[in-house]
Amino acid sequence: MSTLDAVRSPARARERTPNNAADRMKALGRAELTLLGRNKSALFTMLALPSLLTYSLYSAVQSMDLKRAGLTVGTVLLPGALGYVLLFAVYSTLSGVYVVRREELVLKRLRTGELRDLEILAGAALPALVLGLAQSVLLAAGCSVLMDVPVPGTVWLAVVGLLLGMGLMGALAAATAALTKSAEAAQIAVLPLMMVSILGSGMVVPLDTLPDQLAAVCEMLPLTPVIGLIRDGWTSAAGAGDVLRELLVMVVWTFIAVLVVRKRFRWEPRR
Repeated sequence: MSTLDAVRSPARARERTPNNAADRMKALGRAELTLLGRNKSALFTMLALPSLLTYSLYSAVQSMDLKRAGLTVGTVLLPGALGYVLLFAVYSTLSGVYVVRREELVLKRLRTGELRDLEILAGAALPALVLGLAQSVLLAAGCSVLMDVPVPGTVWLAVVGLLLGMGLMGALAAATAALTKSAEAAQIAVLPLMMVSILGSGMVVPLDTLPDQLAAVCEMLPLTPVIGLIRDGWTSAAGAGDVLRELLVMVVWTFIAVLVVRKRFRWEPRR
């Protein structure tokens, strides 16, 4: 079954179901999940890399002087693990999905039916978002048990940060796809944001351990407030001002990504 066949099949099924946005997005999501299951490299990137990278950093984080920042190995690695999920399972995967579906004319064909633009983008993102959320829950539980990180009363703050982060990464993925010309280029286009986020968003090196000026610049990166909210949820050390600042940075980046998608996103290949 080709990519187009996988999308057509649920499209035919929709003709026999109630005509509403939820049904249309679920049908498209099932088609994308089928295609994702056949892509072994994408599955490895989504499901294996976050855990492997988290494990590989254990020794490095253990050697850091974290007591001065009021952190532990667990409160550094746990947010970092969820950050890897957001980058690899959501951002990188969705960027490739949007570009490939555009190049295969799937997006153009879907627009000729009943699906609206937002429904197409959201439906295609459903598998990555659901799998990313499930993996985040498993990694958070595993890190909490293995590294003796108790669940705090403000864990809801980490949940809010994770959910908003998934929305932000989805929007950034669509924006990256809008600026990417081909499926081959998509593999390179995601690298700048991924590398900058890994090095400067507090996933590996907490911003509290960096010089003040460098930390102030890193606080403006897209993934930094997400990692900050998740870490704040486990440390219960954030004040209301810090939380509001982190939410503001996330809102600004989400607005920028949505604006790029509205202005630049293409639904058919560039010729």
